[in-house]
Amino acid sequence: MKLVQTAIEEDDYQLLRRRAAAEGKSMKEVAREALRAHLLPDRVNPNDPIFHAFPLLRAKGKTTWGSRDHDELLYGPAK
Repeated sequence: MKLVQTAIEEDDYQLLRRRAAAEGKSMKEVAREALRAHLLPDRVNPNDPIFHAFPLLRAKGKTTWGSRDHDELLYGPAK
């Protein structure tokens, strides 16, 4: 693990302190999470194989409602 030090404005410090208290976490944890969220944004990888897999539902000449009824198709009718 590496140590990184920086100076922040009082307003930023108070935001960090309040967030840590609200989430029951240390200021270090909240700062690390914020850093990761900024450096590793949550983006979809269009090359992920899940987007190019074969169709899970196929009906020749029929319309399938897999996107709308996927829970029912996977788990059965609601009780």
